[in-house]
Amino acid sequence: MKKLISITLIYVFALIAFGIQAGTTEKPVFNYPIHQTKLSNGLNVVTVPYDSPGIAAFYIVVRVGSREEVEPGKTGFAHFFEHMMFRGTDKFPKHKYTEVLKSTGASANANTSLDRTVYHMTGDVDKLETMFMLEADRFQNLKYSVQDFKTEAGAVKGEYTKNNASPLSQLYEAVQNTAFDNHTYKHTTMGFFKDIVDMPNQYEYSIEFFNRFYRPEYCTIIVVGDVKAVAVNALATKYFGKWKKGNHVTKIPTEPEQSETKKTHIQVTKYPPHLSLNFKGASYSDLSIDNAAIGILNLMLFSDKSTLYDELVNKEQKARSISGYNWSTRDPNLITVSASLVNKDDLQYVKDAVMKTIEKAANGEIDEKKMAEAKSYLKYSFAMSLDNPSSIANSLSQYVWLTGDPNSINRMYDNYAKVTKADLVRVAQRYYTSQRLTIATISSDSSNSIQ
Repeated sequence: MKKLISITLIYVFALIAFGIQAGTTEKPVFNYPIHQTKLSNGLNVVTVPYDSPGIAAFYIVVRVGSREEVEPGKTGFAHFFEHMMFRGTDKFPKHKYTEVLKSTGASANANTSLDRTVYHMTGDVDKLETMFMLEADRFQNLKYSVQDFKTEAGAVKGEYTKNNASPLSQLYEAVQNTAFDNHTYKHTTMGFFKDIVDMPNQYEYSIEFFNRFYRPEYCTIIVVGDVKAVAVNALATKYFGKWKKGNHVTKIPTEPEQSETKKTHIQVTKYPPHLSLNFKGASYSDLSIDNAAIGILNLMLFSDKSTLYDELVNKEQKARSISGYNWSTRDPNLITVSASLVNKDDLQYVKDAVMKTIEKAANGEIDEKKMAEAKSYLKYSFAMSLDNPSSIANSLSQYVWLTGDPNSINRMYDNYAKVTKADLVRVAQRYYTSQRLTIATISSDSSNSIQ
């Protein structure tokens, strides 16, 4: 009853916020105008006017991540450039870049993942031209010495070492390396450690990487806030219009179909036992219902409101937590079901319970009321999070790096409404199978004995 009340309240508040009444047509989940213009050099410019007096978010999405790192021995460079882009140019050395940026009332940051690198700042809209000037300069004129390169490569190694102290980070790295044979999702965004160690010797390659990918055809500028599209487009043309288009195209290796269960294990004492079940999933596409169906199924089966969670966490207390997650990526990645356990001797029990839950769904045991609740939760919790320029720009950036088109956001959420019980049964049968599974564990044991 508590579960129903909480989800219903979210739904009711969302209906009030969006003025939706019985018998009316619902508005799109992203209910702000998206103005999109492509410059002659291939640079995409997206503007979303939003009522945020005096404030604007400025994002640049580069559709390059660890996915594009195809050469042996050359992993980690997409993440490396997240660091190097703050090293400065002849016009704006590092200290001057920071000084001018502060005058806009903003601070710049960036992050890298499998399919993209995103640079972002939010500040005074009256200083928007300054933001354009700073970003255009470093995207077109980045310059760093061999010593700067080696210094930053050392910092990246330090970041890897720090992150890898976490057993969960070690497990994630092992999962990707085990689950994939050919595709570049085999290595994490940080890259293989042996490549990071060798990175200080790769100065010339770093220049080549920058010249390949930091080009207008790989980039989208997103500006959200107290702005008008005509002004944003004028600034984009002024500062980025002469940026030369490149011609590099990366051929991403195709991953062969997995035909049997794989395993990996991390032995750690004095750490809570952990189970991770990873199924080969689908690539992101708003033209297919599969991603939406997988998202709904994960929420129904593995969220803290699910029957499985109630049984394993609340009643039996064999698990501390259970969750399900689908990686939305340009190529097929993993659907992950994770559980933190109390006792390592229950790893097999919890794994069997998860697989039994999936088997029930695959056999058609789908609660349509819970399906409707999951749909409402996914849609309206997302819609209600769009309450400031940064969150809006960040949400749009995801669909830009996945498809190149921010309008994909509404097409995807339209798909949630279209998902049927039959779709949930079909994706459970297709994707959540032992042939597509990689089992990963953490325990004090020396090996993974889960069947």
